[in-house]
Amino acid sequence: MFEKQPEGLQQRVKELATQAMEESNPTAWFDVLYSQSQGDVTQIPWAKLTQHPYLQDWLISRNISGEGHSALVIGCGLGDDAEALADRGFQVTAFDISPTAIDWCQQRFPDSAVNYVVADLLALPSQWHQAFDLVVEIRNIQALPLSLRSNVIASVASVVAAAGTLLVINRFRDTDIEPDGPPWALSDSELAQFTELGLNEVSRVLFYEGERVDVPQLRLEYQKSVPQEV
Repeated sequence: MFEKQPEGLQQRVKELATQAMEESNPTAWFDVLYSQSQGDVTQIPWAKLTQHPYLQDWLISRNISGEGHSALVIGCGLGDDAEALADRGFQVTAFDISPTAIDWCQQRFPDSAVNYVVADLLALPSQWHQAFDLVVEIRNIQALPLSLRSNVIASVASVVAAAGTLLVINRFRDTDIEPDGPPWALSDSELAQFTELGLNEVSRVLFYEGERVDVPQLRLEYQKSVPQEV
């Protein structure tokens, strides 16, 4: 989220996020932004109407086939990443906290095989616990304040099945100093929580997107450990 965008839109996003935090409801502003856009994609800073290029690269370079496997897309936005996984054969569930975003997905892809649902990353359905072979998290962790980071990471990790894969694409910072946001880039010490939760880092790709050569981003692939039989 929040790559290069008009200054006015960037300021609007910060105002909405700040207000939501002041009201102790830090995720509330997403639906406000979607609703106020009135169907204008240019008012949604992360909406590109195409799958994320580093998700696409991962799918192609690994020759990923989803046949017989389940996938969960976290904070699916307008649905392009979810559709890309469905095209690869995954049985896809995609959720967003914004009912407006989910309605938008269903309007864009009326014949989609993706199960689009409204859900809260901080209060996921219990039946999703360790239920998905592939979990894709792109730019949602960075969109939430550091006060929630530990809970958000734990929630992301909780839905990955044993021996399943987690793909994370987020901004990265090489310091533990709290950044100004949103977005709030992730540090190595924060990412270490995934390892503590039983996810082993398989690969790490550092990249820069568009003209933002000052903003490092990471694509991380993790595999969930299989519990040892006692």
